Amino acid sequence: MKSGDNSISIIPVKCLPEIKPGDNLVDKIYTATTREKIQLGNGDILAIAQKIISKAENRLVEVNNTTPTPFAISVGKELDKDPRIIEIILGETKRIVKMEKAKFKKGRLLVETRHGIVCANAGVDASNVSGGDQVTLLPEDPDASAKCMVEGFKDRFGIDLAVIITDTVGRPWRMGLTEIAIGCWGIKPLKDHRGQKDTKGYELNATVVAIADEIAGAAGLVMNKTGATPVVIVRGLEYERGGLGAKELIRDPEEDLFR
Repeated sequence: MKSGDNSISIIPVKCLPEIKPGDNLVDKIYTATTREKIQLGNGDILAIAQKIISKAENRLVEVNNTTPTPFAISVGKELDKDPRIIEIILGETKRIVKMEKAKFKKGRLLVETRHGIVCANAGVDASNVSGGDQVTLLPEDPDASAKCMVEGFKDRFGIDLAVIITDTVGRPWRMGLTEIAIGCWGIKPLKDHRGQKDTKGYELNATVVAIADEIAGAAGLVMNKTGATPVVIVRGLEYERGGLGAKELIRDPEEDLFR
């Protein structure tokens, strides 16, 4: 997309208001960047925290209106968790990957969501949502959400950019949380180096970089975990247009050694 000295800028967007169901995020983000005197340009990448996408799309569930099934009650008792929350998690779950009662704290529930994302609690989250009476779900189709935003910026403001929707996850064998791309549009999420040669002339035959995840991780450096900075502009990165969205990052079960 861009040539130059390979320098990349990561610019937080800090003037966003509290996002509510039905809000037009394209307009909200454009207004915030204008207020901060940031001019969005062609080739920019917007990294957007999943939480505000979910809020705008009304992916909210009232905990008090949820009736747990006997199975959810059983799991809740086993894991020392609210069975209503368990019921909401199970509604977003395709497969339970791991369920474990921790010895000195609440248990853990690792699942595969309907999107194919393996994460804790199916991405169901009570943080930054009305004091815990509501929880947010992941967007129904994160790639479609990203596509809608890309098209919105193009149609409304004539800006040709890419969008990556991020979420915070843990990883096997590694401590700590990091950001990954759960949705994207306008950028190929994988960068294939196979067939190219390294600096020593060795031909690469297995190097496919998860560029969308790397961008999400970089954006996470300036995203405030309290939710105050849910939008970041990544500028100056060369990337390939196209792709089918973040679904390309989901490993085929037949090639997954851990299933």
